[in-house]
Amino acid sequence: MSITVLVVEDEPAIQELISYNLKNSGLTPVCATNAEQAAVMINNILPDLVLLDWMLPNSSGIEFARQLRRNTRTQTIPIIMLTAKVELEDKISGLEAGADDYITKPFSPRELIARIKAVLRRRVPEISDEIIEAGGLKIDPTQHRVFAFLDNNPSEPTEVKLGPTEFRLLHFLMAHKERVYTRTQLLDRIWGDHVFIEDRTVDVHIRRLRKVLEKIGKDDLVQTVRGTGYRFSSEYDASAEDRQL
Repeated sequence: MSITVLVVEDEPAIQELISYNLKNSGLTPVCATNAEQAAVMINNILPDLVLLDWMLPNSSGIEFARQLRRNTRTQTIPIIMLTAKVELEDKISGLEAGADDYITKPFSPRELIARIKAVLRRRVPEISDEIIEAGGLKIDPTQHRVFAFLDNNPSEPTEVKLGPTEFRLLHFLMAHKERVYTRTQLLDRIWGDHVFIEDRTVDVHIRRLRKVLEKIGKDDLVQTVRGTGYRFSSEYDASAEDRQL
């Protein structure tokens, strides 16, 4: 999966240096020189992370971070602030504005990439290549394979064949296990927030996913929460409409 980083930086040399290192690390940079331009870009497509300079022309990075956090559509995008300010009060101001991390200039490109990857692992685990195990299932994003550990043969996992959309759906839910997502949230995160399809499309793919998991006795892991949405849970909830849409 391509990971897009929006770089909001008005100094051309720094913007170019950041973009170069992002590309070398397998990330996809898109660049803006001010908050207004960045807002237009975000309106077209949501980035996976925003790298935001504190000092921007017209509107500060701090104010733009607050704007992103106030908007329902953008409030969960990870933000890393870049600044020459080193005072503790400034760092606190950045974090209180909604930043997930704070890097002072000058910075090492290696440190920047490490911080970006750490924030992404913490805030957006479904775009990581890390293997996830939960509820007797193991999902390997790199190999695009799912395995189940069954009671009758726990030492030899059974491969579970899923379609591409069902795989992405299961990966997302497993990466955020126990958290409930609405149909709209799942559409935005799995299909993209600018793809206009019916909410009930999620139900169709949930049904397909459960049908496959039912064959190995794992369909109760994907639960329906009445009036809200879906979650992945290894804990049975008698109040959930498990296996039923």
